[in-house]
Amino acid sequence: MAQHNDSKPRPVVVGVDGSTCSQQALRWGLAQAGLTGSTIEAVAAWQYPEVYGYTYGWVPSMPEGGVFAKAAERALQETVANVRDQLDRPAAVTLRVAEGHPVKVLMDAARNAQVLVLGSRGHGTFTGIMLGSVSQHCVQHAPCPVVVIPSTASGTV
Repeated sequence: MAQHNDSKPRPVVVGVDGSTCSQQALRWGLAQAGLTGSTIEAVAAWQYPEVYGYTYGWVPSMPEGGVFAKAAERALQETVANVRDQLDRPAAVTLRVAEGHPVKVLMDAARNAQVLVLGSRGHGTFTGIMLGSVSQHCVQHAPCPVVVIPSTASGTV
């Protein structure tokens, strides 16, 4: 028999990379959080680019991710600010920037989520496909329900 838990609802986790699709996903996630009385955890991932020609074990000498981490944090902050400004009563948002492949970062963040919300496409190379590789993997392997918000021409969902 299921037991009723009076603790606060688990967060809505939204993957944000600054793309139009991630803005739409954040907008949807904020609406969902408002309906369920939960908070939003907006998550951005960054990683060092692959570098060829260096010996194994080379690590860039940039503190805490340097420009890569700062670019991800700036994109996350700007996206959240822009989307929240469009809403009357936005839910509370926690920002999380983490080093790693986006799939791993999102899977870790989704462990305690009520739902993982993603845009159908990010900043990937293949613009003609319907579902990006990160969204595709998360749909198949996430530890919670996943909502994928399709891209719309008008930019609104």
